[in-house]
Order: sequence, then structure tokens, then C-alpha cells
Amino acid sequence: MAAQPTRIGLAGLAVMGQNLALNIAEKGFPISVYNRTTSKVDETVERAKKEGNLPLYGFHDPESFVKSIQKPRVIIMLVKAGAPVDQTIKTLSAYLEKGDCIVDGGNEWYENTERREKAVAENGFLYLGMGVSGGEEGARNGPSMMPGGSYEAYKNIEDIVLKVAAQVRDSGPCVTYIGKGGSGNFVKMVHNGIEYGDMQLIAEAYDVLKSVGKLSNEELHSVFTDWNKGELESFLVEITADIFGIKDDKGDGHLVDKVLDKTGMKGTGKWTVQQAAELSVPAPTIESSLDARFLSGLKDERVQAAKVFKAGGFGDILTDQKVDKKQLVDDVRKALYASKICSYAQGMNLIRAKSIEKGWGLKLGELARIWKGGCIIRAIFLDRIKQAYDRNAELANLLVDPEFAKEIIERQSAWRRVVCLAINSGISTPGMSASLAYFDSYRRERLPANLVQAQRDYFGAHTYERTDVEGSFHTEWFKIARQSKI
Repeated sequence: MAAQPTRIGLAGLAVMGQNLALNIAEKGFPISVYNRTTSKVDETVERAKKEGNLPLYGFHDPESFVKSIQKPRVIIMLVKAGAPVDQTIKTLSAYLEKGDCIVDGGNEWYENTERREKAVAENGFLYLGMGVSGGEEGARNGPSMMPGGSYEAYKNIEDIVLKVAAQVRDSGPCVTYIGKGGSGNFVKMVHNGIEYGDMQLIAEAYDVLKSVGKLSNEELHSVFTDWNKGELESFLVEITADIFGIKDDKGDGHLVDKVLDKTGMKGTGKWTVQQAAELSVPAPTIESSLDARFLSGLKDERVQAAKVFKAGGFGDILTDQKVDKKQLVDDVRKALYASKICSYAQGMNLIRAKSIEKGWGLKLGELARIWKGGCIIRAIFLDRIKQAYDRNAELANLLVDPEFAKEIIERQSAWRRVVCLAINSGISTPGMSASLAYFDSYRRERLPANLVQAQRDYFGAHTYERTDVEGSFHTEWFKIARQSKI
């Protein structure tokens, strides 16, 4: 029991909730915690004692929990998205007062946040939907945080989040007020979509190096460690290097080789792709990463398919090509970097399109800044993205920023070599191939879309525009074609 009111409350003590609560307490903010299953409350209190007698106070019932917090109260919820959030709001609302603030720190669908913000406003409460990235470790030591919703609510927690967020030298805390409504959740959703793309591209780099280049896990560990010292320096490349260095504790060899090739997912990647389709924003790299997860889930079917094609003379690798390992490693590094630029370009364009649709006024450079630390996609490369938007806030696409354009031009021949090598070897690189196709389509002044539009006009009288005359036109293609056949 706290002797005086605490500064903030947190409800929902799964690992992320516990770690964020301990982080807040460690930064000097006394915090009250509550969980429906009370054993989690006791566990968190115990951890707070062990981790430095932190000012964290546990409560077994919602009423005493809410009443222990200073007014205007701020309560962060970290519970499963959907119905559990509504249930938690209902439980807490019974004891909240006008001016109190609820913050949802989960991965919630942005429209649910907008609905809840309106609903709680009727009782005089404030509401924020705050994306939190960085996993368990980030939550404990400094995540990237993306709060959106009531600006007044943000001002109530600003002093806390500025200290609790990851701190990056020269660019400050990895948090900013994102914008109105569900913008914080939307930005976190796209962050996760970009994360899907990043992870898939790294997996493809691994596949090409291992399957075609025949690199051992020791060599892969060394390559990724080396890559993490240059332009690809990032959390995901760093943990990939770590994974290749870990031996199996239940048998011989490396653990990575015993992990089943079936990727799980929780939904944010799917939402990102659905939003890209809704807004007509091309996001092929992110889409291909989602498809790759779906295909990975068809493990049993793939085992059977491998038997069918093996019988027809198709091995796992089509041609055993002699490759220069050193050259291949260098080419794959360049292909990974160029593909990554495309993935981030797609994510940023999706955020911009939504911001325009909703009138959120999101600042893309500022998003790149808060992703530089704490979060899963943190990378040195984000500094370059921030600089690109600082140079030109209205930049149509990262690909045409002079710096990124130059880097892609320098890497494109290596990128093509990797994709061709993979195709000829029968190794799928959907993310790298999709990124390359995106780049090649975007940089071409004229695409074969003229033929598709002509077909649409032929069978559906959808009309077309011309390159030489203004206006809409329709041609009786069928009649003309029939006459020419007579």
C-alpha cells in the first residue's frame, strides 16, 4: 500500500505489462499495478523488490487500485486487443472521475481506439492508443512509444514517457505525440508491417547464403556480425547473428536447424496489407512477407509436394552452382539493403496516405526518429530516412531521395545477380523479388498498363485516357476487330 497517491497506474501484468511497470517505477515514478489474476500482481511486486526496491504497489481489486492513483489519474492498460480491452475499460470506469485518462498500450486496431475515445469522452475521460515496440526487453529498459488520441491526455503522461522511452544520443527519447484519433495504433501497425518485411528479407538472405552459397552456421554468424557493423546495423541483424551462434541444448548442432519452419503471426501484418489495399498504396514487399508466412504454415502440404517433385527430378536446389562465397556475401548484403529501402518506402507511403485521408498531419521524419531506438525495427538506416524527410518533407517516395537513389543505383546490379541466382537455383526470394519489381516499376516512365486499360475498355467500356489528347475515350474494339477478321 502506497503511503501517498502514486503517479500512474498499470492494469494487465503479462510480461510486457510487468516490464513496463518496472521501467516506470525505476525512472522514479511511483506506480500502482493491478491484474485480474492476482498471482501476477504478487509476482510483479516481488520482482520490484528484487530489482532494486522499486516504488511499485500491487492491488488485488480494481477499486483500491484506481483510488490509489493521484488525480487526474492516468492508467495504462496492457491487455489483449479486442474484447478484453473493452472489459478492462468497463471495470476501471466504475471508479474513474472526470478528467482521468486511460491509455491502451496494446496492438489495437486503430478504429477501435477511435470508438473508445468517443465512448469514454461521454463520461469525461480522456483516451490514448499508444503503440509500444521493443518486446519484453524494450518494455523493461526503454521501448519506442507511439501515443495517439487526446493531446490533453498525452500532456498528462509526457513527463513519464519521455523518461521511460529508449534514449538515443543526438536525437532524444523515442516517443512523440503522434496525432489525433487512432494514429498511434495505425503507426504501430505499419511499424509491424515493415518488421514483417525486414524479417522476411533477412530470412531470404540466409536462405541464399546457406542453400546456394553453402555457408555453415559459423560462417553465417560471422557474416551477420560483420553486417551489423555497417549500413545494415540493426536490432534484427544483431539478433540474427546471435541465433546462428547458439548451439542446440537438446542435441548436436545449432538450435536454428531444429526450429520448425512455420512462422506464427498475430494480425498486425495482415491489417497493414489490408490497409494498403484499401488505400491503393502498393506494398509488395510487406505483402510478400505475409504470403511467405501463409506458405510456411502449409508445412504438411509442402512435405508432400517435395516428394511429388523429387520423383519428377526436382531436388531442393535445382542447380548446384559454383559460387564465389566472398562475392555472394557482398552481393547479398547489397540486395538486402536495397530491398529494405523499398520496404520502408512502402510503409512510409502507407502512413502518409492514411494521414492525408484522416487529416492527422503525421510527420514521417519524426516517426523515423522515434524508431531509431527501443523498437524491433531500430536501425542506423532510420537516421538516413529522417534526413531524407528533413531535406524534403513532401518527398513522394524514399526511392527518389538523392541519397537513397544513389545507393540503389550502386547496388542494383548486385541485387539483380542475387535474384537471378536464386531463381535459377529454385530458391524463392519473394521479398527481394517484389522489392526489385517495385523499384523497376516505379522508375519506369511507361508501364504496360496501357494494354490492361485497353482490355478493360474492350470488354467493359471503361474508357481510357490518351497520351496525346486530353479527355476520356471509348473505342468499339470488338466491332473493329470483327470487321478486320471478315
